[in-house]
Amino acid sequence: MYKLLKPILFQFSPEKAHKITTKLLHLVLLLPFGKTIIRSLFQLEDEKLAKEVFGIKFKNPVGLAAGFDKNAELIDDFSNLGFGFIEIGTLTPKGQPGNPKPRLFRLPSDEALINRMGFNNDGVDDAVERLKHRKSNIIVGGNIGKNKVTPNENALEDYLICFEKLFDHVDYFVVNVSSPNTPGLRELQEKEPLKKLLKALQDENGNKKTPKPILLKIAPDLTDSQLDDIIAITNELNLDGLIVSNTTIDRSNLTTADKKVSNIGAGGLSGKPVFNKSNNVLRYIRKHLKNVPIIAVGGIHSAQDAIAKLDSGADLVQIYTGLVYEGPALIKQINKELLKHV
Repeated sequence: MYKLLKPILFQFSPEKAHKITTKLLHLVLLLPFGKTIIRSLFQLEDEKLAKEVFGIKFKNPVGLAAGFDKNAELIDDFSNLGFGFIEIGTLTPKGQPGNPKPRLFRLPSDEALINRMGFNNDGVDDAVERLKHRKSNIIVGGNIGKNKVTPNENALEDYLICFEKLFDHVDYFVVNVSSPNTPGLRELQEKEPLKKLLKALQDENGNKKTPKPILLKIAPDLTDSQLDDIIAITNELNLDGLIVSNTTIDRSNLTTADKKVSNIGAGGLSGKPVFNKSNNVLRYIRKHLKNVPIIAVGGIHSAQDAIAKLDSGADLVQIYTGLVYEGPALIKQINKELLKHV
């Protein structure tokens, strides 16, 4: 079905196509037997797929990466597509429009996207209101960041605000300091500011009656030395897990014409071109962190890609750009293949 829609959707801008597809899914689910049809097409329920990671039982290991449902608007609808979990955000304390449009671009020959969205979201309070009224019980992660206007020296306050407000409404947290689209954000990946930020969140989490897992999402562009710092901090602070990885600023080995890529300009590259790069980081991290849970994301466009991530040391996987190019059938394809490996 998606293969028939895809050529039409690709006639629209990526942001417009996103709105069309999510609205269309919502309308189908409202029809008599709509949920039954969608679930029969895309869900694969099997207890063998269940996996417990950082104390949470996931019905299957395939999740929706952050960025697709920034405002917690799609959880109930997307819970029908067969995902094991959904990550919302990135959320900031105050709503912000993000960067000027156009800010999301397709590279069809590379099956990739370039985005410089800039943490566009309605703000954490709006997301909390939606989370209060959701009907599905799917596992939800909360991806948190800082507002664009917040200087790095005050970033901790933004993360703590989002952490506190989301705490009762999500199952785990992701600290996003690796987006290339908020000026200066990646500087927070440096050892000292990162350690300070994560320690404060861990301390706050420790004050809770039932602490929740806190994960760190890292970029695929870090040097081995920077990765060693991440590994050291993860061990020192007993972080619950890592997400490997965010988008890349690297533009090498693309088949898209250099002029087109240059005209697009800045932004994070996702999709097939980031697959090997993120896998290299994944393997490096896993080699040095034997028992820390890792969620792998980056370039998963097939069941084989997901298996490769798991074989490289991931415990769970997430998709985003693969969903744009392959459609929601990808989720079931991955889970079917996983059953063969159980």
